[in-house]
Amino acid sequence: MSRIGRMPIAIPDGVTVTIAENNQVTVKGPKGTLERVLPAEMDIKQEGSEIIVTRPNDLKKMKSLHGLTRTLIHNMVVGVTAGYEKTLEVNGVGYRASKSGNKLTLNLGYSHPVEMSDPEGLEAVVDGNKIIVKGIDKEKVGQYAAEIRDKRRPEPYKGKGIKYADEVIRRKVGKTGKK
Repeated sequence: MSRIGRMPIAIPDGVTVTIAENNQVTVKGPKGTLERVLPAEMDIKQEGSEIIVTRPNDLKKMKSLHGLTRTLIHNMVVGVTAGYEKTLEVNGVGYRASKSGNKLTLNLGYSHPVEMSDPEGLEAVVDGNKIIVKGIDKEKVGQYAAEIRDKRRPEPYKGKGIKYADEVIRRKVGKTGKK
């Protein structure tokens, strides 16, 4: 049986979870509200201050949906209580990031500055050469961070570009002169 799917999801104080028909789960917490329609095959029940996800049978598809459904609900509960954040670093001479209002301006060695506006429910904070993306939806935080990183990916020779704070760039040795 799915080890992740079997684990109950604890609901902390101040969080309310409502399960409507078609497995539409709404999680309300101190940081906001998240709503998601989950696979209809899964059986989602609230027992006291825990949510338990069960699957109808042991088909391969059901096994994979079991763990996924449980993880999605857990991510929603964590999002409305603690929230999520991803940290990016801007490395390179003359590479800069600045913020004004909800516009993120990146100077990345192109002939023009790259401007991005924060999606709804997300916030990007610039701290020196770091960009911190914060929000309650794990999926959206990761997606926006990936879009920022895509504007100038780190290159393997000098390590210039935008990288995740925990990312390790595999460095390559440059050209060598003729003898």
